[in-house]
Amino acid sequence: MNAQTDDTGAAAARYLHPATLAQLPREVARPQYDRGAIDIGVVHFGPGAFHRAHQAWFFESLLSRDRRWGICAVSLRSHDVRDALVPQANLYTLAIRDEVMSYQVIGAIKELLLAPESPEAVLQRLSSARTHVVTLSVTEKGYCLAADGSLDLGHPDVRQDLEHPRSPRSVIGFLVEALRRRREARVPPFTVVSCDNLVDNGVKLARATAQLASMSDRGLGAWIEREVSFPRTMVDSITPATTDALKDSVAKTLGLRDRWPVQREAFTQWVIEDVFRHTVPDWQSVGITLTNDVAGYDRAKLRLLNGAHSTLAYVGLLRGYVTVCDAMKDPELRGFVRTLMTQDIVPSLKAPRGLELASYIESILRRFGNPAMHHELAQIAWDGSQKLPFRLLGTIRDALDAQRPVERLCVPIAAWMRFVRRAALRGEPVKDPLAPRLMEIGRACEGRGAADVTRFMSLESVFPLPLRSDPRFTEALAVAYDNLPT
Repeated sequence: MNAQTDDTGAAAARYLHPATLAQLPREVARPQYDRGAIDIGVVHFGPGAFHRAHQAWFFESLLSRDRRWGICAVSLRSHDVRDALVPQANLYTLAIRDEVMSYQVIGAIKELLLAPESPEAVLQRLSSARTHVVTLSVTEKGYCLAADGSLDLGHPDVRQDLEHPRSPRSVIGFLVEALRRRREARVPPFTVVSCDNLVDNGVKLARATAQLASMSDRGLGAWIEREVSFPRTMVDSITPATTDALKDSVAKTLGLRDRWPVQREAFTQWVIEDVFRHTVPDWQSVGITLTNDVAGYDRAKLRLLNGAHSTLAYVGLLRGYVTVCDAMKDPELRGFVRTLMTQDIVPSLKAPRGLELASYIESILRRFGNPAMHHELAQIAWDGSQKLPFRLLGTIRDALDAQRPVERLCVPIAAWMRFVRRAALRGEPVKDPLAPRLMEIGRACEGRGAADVTRFMSLESVFPLPLRSDPRFTEALAVAYDNLPT
């Protein structure tokens, strides 16, 4: 067979594959262990770019000293990652974008499964006594939660799992059925580690899992509450989407094509609550922080880093910028973001032990200004109706309660409203779960703060009653709205 056209195995000499690793330049890092000898000790749901750039990188480091921590990656919907990586024996390239670029081939993913096609294989892997950890990065929507944080019993996947618990569809359904099997077989439970940006992510996942289990088996639900660890976590590393330019850069460096490389900044952080009951990796040996105050780290990250990110996205887009780095070159906007963090967000925070907020802010500003990162503002702007309540509105509520000013904090919220109105007037799609309603509001807007803010306040799932009924907030928001470019 022609090695230049075969796209399926070792003969594919143009592509990244175990058979082509020896062709890599010396400066490209590669697995420092025998991939054939590693066990699968981790099942991960949601093998998107962030997982492959973040958690898989940490497990890659662990595998160099402990072969138990190979990954079975499970996709709940899309087959894209599976189709791209299986021909490469699940190898892929991680590009670290800093002043000096570096490249590393990651081999930690030993198996890739698509849940709708192979549900029993997923359950068998979850039920294996060798599986000790289950990690998740399925986005907020993947948890099937209602507005109050409980399991959404009206969600079609949850309804299906209640009717057919042995044939799960949701990630929580898979957890429950696997834990049922482990309990029945007297196998200790795995530890479940959420890596999604949910406040108290472990607590919410634990509650939803026990709730679903209890609806069919109260004993199982009680066992899950008693025996299974669901630590809170905080994860952080800016991970732009894979682009054709990245693929070309990787191909030029490796001398091989990679169907789906990923990229991130050099900075990476994983904080996990130290509440383990059963076998887990030596997290700290690879730089993972164990703490009893994840909430403090999480709050600082959500409000300072994520809040500033959303501010740059919406204000920067209105000013015509494309990337975070471009926006940070604007002295006025950079200064505004610094002031917002130091004077308006920091007073709402209590720093956890080990985190110095002034240094953390400076590191955030350096990361945002990294010229090697091409993180598009439009990507950060996605799902604003879901992100803003956690990133900025909570800070605004705290400021109002403490009688602090909210004028600056209202600017990014007003910029989001202007962003929605501009998209509606141009007929451009907005990526957001509330997109139809947002487009309806945007088309009805008049361009005046007093009128348009009232229309957005009808979004009760975004703006809670104490905020939308407080004139200190709505009036400051209207002023900010009027002062922004249209």
